[in-house]
Amino acid sequence: MKKTFVLVVLFILPLVAYLFFASGVNNFGKLPILTEGVLDIPENTDKVTFEDKITILGFLGNNVELKKGNAFNLNQKIYKPFYEFNDFQMVMIMPMGTEDKIEELKLELGNLADIKNWKFVFITDEEIRAVFNSLKTNLSLDENLGTHYVFIIDKKKNLRGRTDDEEETTKYGFKATSVAELNNKMEDDVKIILAEYRLALKKNNADRTN
Repeated sequence: MKKTFVLVVLFILPLVAYLFFASGVNNFGKLPILTEGVLDIPENTDKVTFEDKITILGFLGNNVELKKGNAFNLNQKIYKPFYEFNDFQMVMIMPMGTEDKIEELKLELGNLADIKNWKFVFITDEEIRAVFNSLKTNLSLDENLGTHYVFIIDKKKNLRGRTDDEEETTKYGFKATSVAELNNKMEDDVKIILAEYRLALKKNNADRTN
């Protein structure tokens, strides 16, 4: 009886676990596309683009102080676990005239992490609205051209999110004021999209060697 139990633990359980996770990757390993062809970031001095990047996109607006807490939450809960991935970036689209406030914010963020993949892009009010509207969500910018929500954009400039969220059904963005939402939902979704691209890369490499 003991030998049978040991055999089950050593051989059967690992096999069941493998099949479970393999099934999970195949059936649940892709984050749904909610909007195709999001408008790319207008021409900017740092040449920041959505193309070929996994982007966390945010709009802090004119009142940077009001949204500073969002940046710190994102830095700790989303940016720090993933910033070392080559194709990952955190992009905040900012109104012109907020440059000095952002320099202060970057100094504060820099005390907590390497901010090489934090990108701040300064464009006109009209351009900000155009990019935001191209997401085609059920959300809106406030009077300062900001929002507490952040969005996941894939390498092909598609908005990714959830179509079966238990609270919102279709979940276009993640509320950066909520540490719980960043922890329990957004972090998982970023892991999924990173895994999706890693699996695709492995498949492509395997196909080339065959």
